[in-house]
Amino acid sequence: MGGFRFKQFAVEQDDVAMKVGTDGVLLGAWADCEGARRILDIGTGTGVIALQMAQRNATAQISAVEIDETASRRARANFDMSPWAERLQVVQVAVQQFEPTEQFDLIISNPPYFVDSLLPPDERRSTARHTHDLTFEELDRAVCRLLHEAGKFAIILPEVEFGKFLMLTQLHFVRRCNVHSVEGGAIKRVMGEFAKQSTAETIYENIAIEVAKRGEFSEEYRALTKDFYLKF
Repeated sequence: MGGFRFKQFAVEQDDVAMKVGTDGVLLGAWADCEGARRILDIGTGTGVIALQMAQRNATAQISAVEIDETASRRARANFDMSPWAERLQVVQVAVQQFEPTEQFDLIISNPPYFVDSLLPPDERRSTARHTHDLTFEELDRAVCRLLHEAGKFAIILPEVEFGKFLMLTQLHFVRRCNVHSVEGGAIKRVMGEFAKQSTAETIYENIAIEVAKRGEFSEEYRALTKDFYLKF
């Protein structure tokens, strides 16, 4: 498949189980990283979300955790090729065992979400896609432990799984964006923002990737991702 080229960085991915996808790029473009001094990407894979954070926030120190050895090596190599190598680090560890010296202002994750489905035959792809190594409960506990009191947590999940996470999280729900494949279509994904501190109200948003005519990207999707995709 080869590498994936963005406007300011490239992601090599031939040797990793989960390739660059729309979910991660969407979340990396949508999450509020303004003013964040320390950012954590949980389950970084190729490192694409961490790289987006480095591009969008010119001063943040960004850590990425990844349980898979091959993926963590690949993320490190992708970081080293980028213009922001000195601000990016990857740690090969399960987030449940991650013990940083400071908490984070923003935690972001495109996590595994298949709970009850059949496991794919490839073990590494299974780890990347299924919650048996990182349940939603474990993810929530890790985020609550690692997040600064004034910090935020951003996540993307399918709608049903997002509802499950919303029911169990100890965090306050502050922003939601429904992602539609096409305008007027069903909700494909939900991006959510959470915080330890409650807010007056939850903000609700919607974005469609394509207009009704298949293959034509919507204006809001173009606007959100234009700093990254070469085609926009």
